[in-house]
Amino acid sequence: MAKLGLAVGTSARFSCFFSNKSDAGSGRVTRLGWILFPANPRCSSLATRWTAAAAAAVEAPPRSVDMGCAPVPREQVEIVQSLNGWVAENMLPLLNPVESSWQPHDFLPCSVAAPGASEEEALSAFTEGVAALRMGAAGVPDEILVCLVGNMVTEEALPSYQSMGNRTEGTADDTGASSLPWAQWIRGWTAEENRHGDLLNRYLYLSGRVDMRQVETTVHHLLRNGMEMLVPKSPYHSVIYGAFQERATFVSHVHTARLAGQHGDQALAKICGVIAADEKRHEAGYTRVCAKLFEVDPDGMVRALAHVMRGKVTMPGLLMSDGRDADGSLFERFSAVAQRAGVYTARDYGDLVEHFVRRWRVAELAGLSGEGRRAQEYVCGLPPKIRRMEELAHQRAARSELRPARFSWIFDRHVMVG
Repeated sequence: MAKLGLAVGTSARFSCFFSNKSDAGSGRVTRLGWILFPANPRCSSLATRWTAAAAAAVEAPPRSVDMGCAPVPREQVEIVQSLNGWVAENMLPLLNPVESSWQPHDFLPCSVAAPGASEEEALSAFTEGVAALRMGAAGVPDEILVCLVGNMVTEEALPSYQSMGNRTEGTADDTGASSLPWAQWIRGWTAEENRHGDLLNRYLYLSGRVDMRQVETTVHHLLRNGMEMLVPKSPYHSVIYGAFQERATFVSHVHTARLAGQHGDQALAKICGVIAADEKRHEAGYTRVCAKLFEVDPDGMVRALAHVMRGKVTMPGLLMSDGRDADGSLFERFSAVAQRAGVYTARDYGDLVEHFVRRWRVAELAGLSGEGRRAQEYVCGLPPKIRRMEELAHQRAARSELRPARFSWIFDRHVMVG
């Protein structure tokens, strides 16, 4: 991911509605973007493209304090720091031991000779393995390739996500090698996530289906462009965003695995499946700590959840560029393809929100402040609004004409989007 868990799938990784600026007043939906929240206006013109229906669904409740601008309350930082022992017992065990972890090499043709084999035999086996991989990849349609590249590019921007984690007060790795459990989690998470981009990158390279120089250029641009950091560096915002991001990325990889299998690429299906399993474990970590924080500080957490859902953060891949998209629309086009291909859809986003509202028992929270109750009402009212938005989008998409979207990743071929 997606996509730092302390940021985020995800690629992800992510659904909201966009329309052309000229259609904003009419609310005519022209595309569905693959993002969890509306873009920060400082980062992208996409923020101006929300339809009236979408804007109404995430309209912020009245509040006396804007948590996006106020300093991080010291008590939040202290509460999170006090959970170091809890993190050691409940989150660190979710990270697999290095010795028993899978590595990208395990899912790709072996490039070295087996014990006792000659170099000629090794070369022959490697060549046969690559040929088999390419045969499977040959049947993958362009729209799935675009989604796969977009996911891989987002995964490869991992340095930005670790930097974000280390800017979060209360959970940061202050020394770079701290023994505190929160710091161990960030480093362990990073180490496991690092394999995802490596594996997808090597698969795409060996497949021969994409323009790897353009793909690599996109990674280069995204790392240089960076990502908008959470403001302020609130640990509550970060872990909530982490839970959403990891689950969204999990769903995205599961869908990609299913689609790859349907098109005959069992190797890609297995690759996406093993990555999805990692994302599921990481989601469990963030979901657990959020549940714990809801027990300890329900008022602070429900307000933080409402803040995140109001869309004060951007998705990790939002600033991706291939160097040819002068209008900065690459992420938007990639998102539209993901929606139409079924890799990540509005329905998935609705499921995501419902899942966490139920998992964290938001509707059952008691003893809240006035602001907390307003945040609770807002969050619990989101799922039905999102479902109505989804229905509206489907109706309008059925009436709209498809249009071509060009991608340099697939040698400037076009993919049809709604």
